[in-house]
Amino acid sequence: MSDEKDSEKLPEGTLISHLLELRDRFFRIAVSVAIVFAPSVYFRNEIFNFLAEPMIHSGAKLITTTVVSPFATPLKVAFYFSLFVAMPYILSQVWGFVSPGLYKKEKRFAIPLLVSSIALFYIGVAFAYFLVFPKVFPFFLHTTPSAVENMTDINSYLDFALTLFLGFGIAFEVPVVVVLLVLSGIMSVEKLTASRGYVIIGIFVAAAVLTPPDPMSQISMAVPMWLLFEAGLVFARIIVRKPRDPGTETAA
Repeated sequence: MSDEKDSEKLPEGTLISHLLELRDRFFRIAVSVAIVFAPSVYFRNEIFNFLAEPMIHSGAKLITTTVVSPFATPLKVAFYFSLFVAMPYILSQVWGFVSPGLYKKEKRFAIPLLVSSIALFYIGVAFAYFLVFPKVFPFFLHTTPSAVENMTDINSYLDFALTLFLGFGIAFEVPVVVVLLVLSGIMSVEKLTASRGYVIIGIFVAAAVLTPPDPMSQISMAVPMWLLFEAGLVFARIIVRKPRDPGTETAA
C-alpha cells in the first residue's frame, strides 16, 4: 500500500521540482536583466542617441509629441538594451532547463546550434544598424514631398528600429533553421535544393512582412536571407556526411 502511495506522489514531486527549478531560473534571468538595466538607466540618453544616430545623420529630425516621452522613451531603450546584452545568459538558463531531457546526440548538435543562433541574431541586428539604417533613412528623406518636413516622433522611431532589429535578427537564423530541418528529418538537403525557387519566393514574402513597406528594406533583408539559406545548405551537407555514432542515442 505504501509503494502505491509513493508511486502516486512521484509524478507530483517531479512536477513540483521542475516548477521550482523554472522559478529559480526565471529569478536568475530577472536578476541578470536588472544588473544590466541599472547602469543602462544612467546612460539611457547616450544609448538612445547612439540608436538615433543613423537617422540624425541622414538629416531628419526627431521630435516628441507627449510630455513624458523624453523620459519614458530612453528608459524603454535602456530596458531593451538590457535584454539584448543579457540574452546569452537568458538563453543559457533556458538551455539549462531543457537540456537534461535531451539525448547525447541531440546535445552534441544543440550546443553549436544554440551558440550559432545567438551569434547570428547579433550579426543580424548589427547588419541592420550599420548597413541598412544608413541606406533606408536617406531613402525615406529623399522621397519625402517638398511640402512635408521630415520630423519623426521618438516613440515611432523606437518602434521602427525595434521592428527592423527583430526582423533582421530572425532573418539571420535561416542557416540554423535549414540545419534543424535536415537533422530532424523533416526535409532532406536534396529536397531543399530542389525547392530553391519556392524558398526564394518565400524569402521575399517574409522580407516584405518583417520590414517596413519600402523596397530598400525588403531587398536589404531578402538578399542576405537567400545567401544564408545557401550557407545553411552547405553546412547541412557537411553535417549529413559525417558518420553517426550508433551509441549516442542513450539519454544523458
